[in-house]
Amino acid sequence: MARLMRGAPVAKALVEEVAGRASALASAGVVPKLAVVRVGAREADLSYERGIEKRCAACGIELEHVLLGDRCTSAELVSAIERVGEDATVHGCLLMRPLPEGLDEAAACAAIAPEKDVDCATAASLLGVFEGRAVGFPPCTAEAVMQVLRHYGVALAGADACVVGRSLVIGRPVSMMLMGADATVTTCHSRTRDLAAHCRAADVVVVAAGHAGIFDASCAAPGQVVVDVGINWDEEAGRLVGDVDFGAVEPVVGAITPVPGGVGAVTTACLAMHVVEAAERSVGR
Repeated sequence: MARLMRGAPVAKALVEEVAGRASALASAGVVPKLAVVRVGAREADLSYERGIEKRCAACGIELEHVLLGDRCTSAELVSAIERVGEDATVHGCLLMRPLPEGLDEAAACAAIAPEKDVDCATAASLLGVFEGRAVGFPPCTAEAVMQVLRHYGVALAGADACVVGRSLVIGRPVSMMLMGADATVTTCHSRTRDLAAHCRAADVVVVAAGHAGIFDASCAAPGQVVVDVGINWDEEAGRLVGDVDFGAVEPVVGAITPVPGGVGAVTTACLAMHVVEAAERSVGR
């Protein structure tokens, strides 16, 4: 039976650490603050925002809601984001995406001040991830993967890692971050020839392809560490499932994250950590 790498203990440890750092900043007169920019009122955005609100409250982070109506223009959205960038009391800016149809998402993301970009929406943040420089922050989900691996003591230096997925949101940033931790990384995707062979050869596999069950028993190897980033709705089973066929893979590998209850549970804690770090950077800490 594989070791189950649950996200809740990781998030709890992160929140405790972040709350301590936020308290130290508050004692010095700096209260970390996150501005959430949202267009409209889609239920998915509202649900995520509620989770963020709870996490920020637990960490001592102030939350500002910047709300725009469904009929707002791209210019109005960019203007709202620029005002957040000019507000010295705000340390992090999170734009709820995807945006409603008709809005220029590229322009909106480009308007975010890089030093306040806590979820890697800007090109500057992405470049920082690829160069290993502290410019902006990596995507919160990619950060969550790394935090899970660190929390459970997974040795990355010298390890062979395989990332299944090549998106700019998870796959490619995680590949760079694993490389930054001195792993040797192979990046695969849905069109990789003999995907199973690449996966079996790895000590650590991060699966973020967006395809339910793409990582099955043929991909698994004894002792392997598998991090499942996928979130898919299984109509037949009526539940959320990952990209990993958990039932087939769990008996084979050494450690695995569940879905739900794995990486997703850590994401908002990483967002809070980025906000506090942005506040620390703003005062030269």
